[in-house]
Amino acid sequence: MTQPKRIAEIASYHAHIYYDVAKTKGDAEILRRQIAERFVVRVGNWHDELVGPHLKSMYQIAFAVEVFPQLVPWLMLNHRGLSIIIHPNTDRPRDDHIVHALWIGEKLPVKEDSLPETIGADEEPERLGPNTTPSVTEI
Repeated sequence: MTQPKRIAEIASYHAHIYYDVAKTKGDAEILRRQIAERFVVRVGNWHDELVGPHLKSMYQIAFAVEVFPQLVPWLMLNHRGLSIIIHPNTDRPRDDHIVHALWIGEKLPVKEDSLPETIGADEEPERLGPNTTPSVTEI
């Protein structure tokens, strides 16, 4: 019998917020600002051009395990019609994006073959620190 995975395997989370450069980037900008005003996260760069496994323009929000219970429900209510994948960061990037991810809005395809099955033995799952200073206390 296979043992269940432990929650402790999750080092952090990513939310990838997808947008259309011509049609919904303005909504993505508003959402990005609102997230940074409310949550201690790392707001990533804009990627108007496709990167990694992503088949649509996007930016990433990286956040600690402790932020999940507040940020994810807030995104459920405030995603502005945008598609968002939220995935854990463990030592299995492909499973994190394909098997263990959750979606808000429309589920989009992801290039599975561009994701490594596991991270190297000398690597750890990503644990980047936040780069926001929230100023809005009510979420």
